[in-house]
Amino acid sequence: MTQTTHTTATATATDERADLLEALAKQRYFLRFTTRDLTDEQAGQRTTASELCLGGLIKHVTSTERNWVDFILNGPSAMGDFTTMTEADWAKRADEFRMLPGETLEGVLAEYEEVARRTDELVAALPDLNAAHPLPKAPWFEADARWSARRTLLHIIAETAQHAGHADIIRESLDGAKSMG
Repeated sequence: MTQTTHTTATATATDERADLLEALAKQRYFLRFTTRDLTDEQAGQRTTASELCLGGLIKHVTSTERNWVDFILNGPSAMGDFTTMTEADWAKRADEFRMLPGETLEGVLAEYEEVARRTDELVAALPDLNAAHPLPKAPWFEADARWSARRTLLHIIAETAQHAGHADIIRESLDGAKSMG
C-alpha cells in the first residue's frame, strides 16, 4: 500500500498527519470564528455563570496547545509537576482564562496563530507519531501513564473542540451570534 502525501505551506504531511492537521484546523476555525467582529471589551466579557470569556478561552487553548507541543518535544519536564503547584501558581494559571488589562483580542489571536503554526510544522516533521513520554504528575492523570505524540495531538484536538463549544455558548449569550445555524 502506498502512502499519499499532501503538501502544505510549511511541510509535507502523510495522510494520517494531514487528517490530524485538518481536524485541528477545523476546531481552531470554529473557536476563532466566535470572536468575529468583537471589541476587546466584548472579548473579555463574562456572559454566563462561568468565569470564562472568549478572549480567555483563546488564551487558554493557546497555552494548552503550546504546553502539549512542548510535552511532545521534551516530555513531562516541559509541563512541570502539577502536584507541587502553589496558590500563586494556580492564580497565575487562572489569568489565562481572562483578558488582562492591556491585552487585546488582536494580540491574543496573533499569539494563537503563532502557536498553531508551530504545532502544524511539528506534526508534519515529527519523525514518529508513536514516540511516547510519561505524563506529568497531576491528580487528573493516571499514575505511570504514557502518551504518544499521536495521543497528545488527539488531546489537543479534543481540548480545542470542547472550548470551541464553550465559546459558541458565550458568544450566543453575548449578542445572539452563533457559529452555526
